[in-house]
Amino acid sequence: MRTTISLCLAAAAALSLSACDAPGAGGTRDSIRAVGSSTVYPFAKVVAENFARSNPDFKSPLIESTGTGGGIALFCEGVGPNTPDIANASRRMKKSEFETCQANGVEDVIELQVGLDGIAFASAQGGIMMNLTPEIVYKAIAARPYGEEQTAKTWADVDPSLPAEPILVYGPPSTSGTRDALKELVLEVGCDANPAMEQLKDTDEDRHAQICTEVRSDGAYVDQGEQDNLIVQKIGNNPKAVGVFGYSYLEENAGKVQGLPMNGVEPTYENISSFEYPGARPLYIYVKKAHLDAIPGLKEFIAEWTDSWGRDGPLAKIGLVPSPEDAMARNLEAATQYTAMTGDELQ
Repeated sequence: MRTTISLCLAAAAALSLSACDAPGAGGTRDSIRAVGSSTVYPFAKVVAENFARSNPDFKSPLIESTGTGGGIALFCEGVGPNTPDIANASRRMKKSEFETCQANGVEDVIELQVGLDGIAFASAQGGIMMNLTPEIVYKAIAARPYGEEQTAKTWADVDPSLPAEPILVYGPPSTSGTRDALKELVLEVGCDANPAMEQLKDTDEDRHAQICTEVRSDGAYVDQGEQDNLIVQKIGNNPKAVGVFGYSYLEENAGKVQGLPMNGVEPTYENISSFEYPGARPLYIYVKKAHLDAIPGLKEFIAEWTDSWGRDGPLAKIGLVPSPEDAMARNLEAATQYTAMTGDELQ
């Protein structure tokens, strides 16, 4: 089946994908379609706008904010005009997702790290100010911190040095890559500060994941959907609320919100690029190699990304933190040679 799909796509290259008798095939498409992360979305929109201005012969790309998990799921459904060409992701693709891609005939996937972002904790300008730690955040928003009943009502209940204000955190949903990064970079770190939890990881991985990453559902943590700008609005209207979103939204709304330090480190451009800030993370796009010659402008759109992700590029002006030089060089090579990933390093 995989061979049939690949040969069919090759035959349809530069014309359409309509001839392929593959899942999701049928019809034609002459514009690029990218789905995925709400964090990558504003960067992808700028790249798309610049691409449209520089390439008037091609139609403007369609960029959809579906969340990282949802975007990768759509991307991996198969090949053909009814499937996306690109998945934007605020975390790396999981091994299980890569295997789903492979099983559905999406055999050659190009992985590009387009830059760095940080998970910013923020409040309204002049609002609540705290020096957070992963342990504090975990104790405050975990459904069952360290497997025990969640009893904290105020930040002072978590740590007496913090304000005696009700815990109210607006954050990303379970489908978001920002939520995945929150789990990995903050919640699990705070959870594993407890030796018993660290040992549990070796003996019962599923139980460990449940205890360490499940967030409370009693109103103290509010899932605000895939629209990070809505989180900015929520905390802007409530000086006692805390928001969790990508650093770029903190940068974009600096006049409205203020970043909260983590381990005494401010969420700034410099601290994220050096990985000194605990919430720093890489951002990715995944490109379907089988579509490169079949979707008009797709190669040129990838080239627009490479022209945009440098320190002096247009994306840095809206909050993207460029990758370190060695990583940028590797990804530039992959973007120009169209090198497919193997999946060996995925988890």
